[in-house]
Amino acid sequence: MNSLNKFFKLEEKHTNVKTELLAGLTTFLAMAYILGVNPSVLGDAGMNVPSVFMATALSAAFGSILMGLLANYPVALAAGMGVNALFAYTICGQMGMSWQAALAAVFLSGLIFVVISVTGIRKLIIDSIPVQLKLAIGAGIGFFIAFVGFKNSGIIVANESTFVGMGNFTDPTVLLAILCILVTIALVVKKVPAAVFVGMVITAIVGIICGAFGIDGMPALPTDWSLNFEMDAAGAFVGGFGELFANPMNAVMIIFSFLFVDFFDTAGTLVAIGNEIGLVNSKGELEGAEQALLADSIATVFGAAIGTSTVTSFVESTSGVGVGGRTGLTAITTGVLFALSIFISPILLSAITNAVTAPALIVVGVMMAQQLRGIEWENMIYAISTFITVISMILTYSISNGIAFGFIAYAISMLAAGKAKKVHPTVWVLLVIFVLYFATPYFM
Repeated sequence: MNSLNKFFKLEEKHTNVKTELLAGLTTFLAMAYILGVNPSVLGDAGMNVPSVFMATALSAAFGSILMGLLANYPVALAAGMGVNALFAYTICGQMGMSWQAALAAVFLSGLIFVVISVTGIRKLIIDSIPVQLKLAIGAGIGFFIAFVGFKNSGIIVANESTFVGMGNFTDPTVLLAILCILVTIALVVKKVPAAVFVGMVITAIVGIICGAFGIDGMPALPTDWSLNFEMDAAGAFVGGFGELFANPMNAVMIIFSFLFVDFFDTAGTLVAIGNEIGLVNSKGELEGAEQALLADSIATVFGAAIGTSTVTSFVESTSGVGVGGRTGLTAITTGVLFALSIFISPILLSAITNAVTAPALIVVGVMMAQQLRGIEWENMIYAISTFITVISMILTYSISNGIAFGFIAYAISMLAAGKAKKVHPTVWVLLVIFVLYFATPYFM
C-alpha cells in the first residue's frame, strides 16, 4: 500500500486505494457499452466482429493502464465514439476505402499525434482552431452518430420520395430499440450511474426473454460458450498503405480527419477532468498534459496495430472522478476490468444487437450535442459555420465533409466580414487543402 501511495501520490491528492478502485469500477461500467457498440459499428465496415471485440477490449486495457502509469490521470481510454463512425460510415462506406486502408490512416494519425504530443506543435494547433469550430465539430459528430443509431435500429429508413422516412413500428426489433431508448433516457435523466450501459443490459435481457418466446431478430444467449481469441485484423493496417496513398489528397484528408477528431476530443476531455481535480494551474495550463496526450496517442497506434479505430480519452471518466477518483490508479483499475471482459465475450457478442446498441449511439449523441450551448449564436459568423458543419455531417453522411464545409464557411464568413487578418494562417492552409480535396474528382 505504501508503494502505491508513493507512486500515485494518493495522500497528496486526498484519496486512497479503496476510493480509487471504486472509481475505476464506476468508470468501467460507464464505458462498458463500447464493448458492444464498437464491434457493431466496425462490423458495418466489413470487419470481423469477434476480432474487433478483442481489439476493443485490449486497446482499452492498454490505453487506460498506460494513462495511469505515464500521466497519473484518472482518465480511461477506449475506441472512441464518433471517430468509429467516421471510420465505418465515411471512410469505408461513403469513400469506399477498405478497412485495412482505414486502419493504416488511424495508425499514421496516431504517429503524428505522438510527434505533436512531444513537441510544441500541440499548443500551436490548439490555438489556431477557433473554439467555436471545435464545439461545432463535437456537436456535429453527436448528431451524426445519433442519426446512425436511428438508422441502425430501423426507426429511420430510406424513402424514395423524401430520402428518409419512418420505419416499421410493428417490427419487434424496432420496438425493442424504442424500448431501450426510453429506458436509457429515463436512467440518464434520473442520473443513474452507468445509465447507458444499464439501459443496454435491461434491453438485452428483455430481448432474450422475447426471443425465448419465439420472436425473431431478438438478442440471444450464446450457443457456444467457448472463448474466441482470434485477432485477424492485427497487423492488417500494413496492407492498407498502398490503397490509402493511391489518392494522396484523399489520404491527407482522411488522416487529418482522424487526427483532428482524436486530438480535440482528447484535449477537451483532459481539460474538463483537469478542472474537476485541480490540475489546471493559475496560467490556465493543464499540468502533465504532455504525458496524457502521449499516452493517448500511443494507445491509438497500438489500437490500429491490433485492429480497431482510434483509441481516445473517454469523457465518461468523469463518472469515476465523481466518486472520488483522482489518480492513475483509477485508470489502471478500469484497464484491468477491460482486460477481464474478454472472458465474458460470448454473451456480449450474442446478446448485443443493433437494437441494443443503437440507443447508446443516440443517447451519447445527445450528450455530445450539448456542446452547442457554447456557440455564440448571435454572431452570424459562428452561427453559419456551426450550422453548416452540423447539417453537412448529417446530410452528406460524412464527418470529414462536415469538418471541411465548416472550415470553408468560417473562413469565407471572416473574409466577408473584413476580419481575414484575425484568421490563423493554419486555417487558411486547411482551407486550401479542403478546396483541393473537393476539386480533385473533377480533375481525375
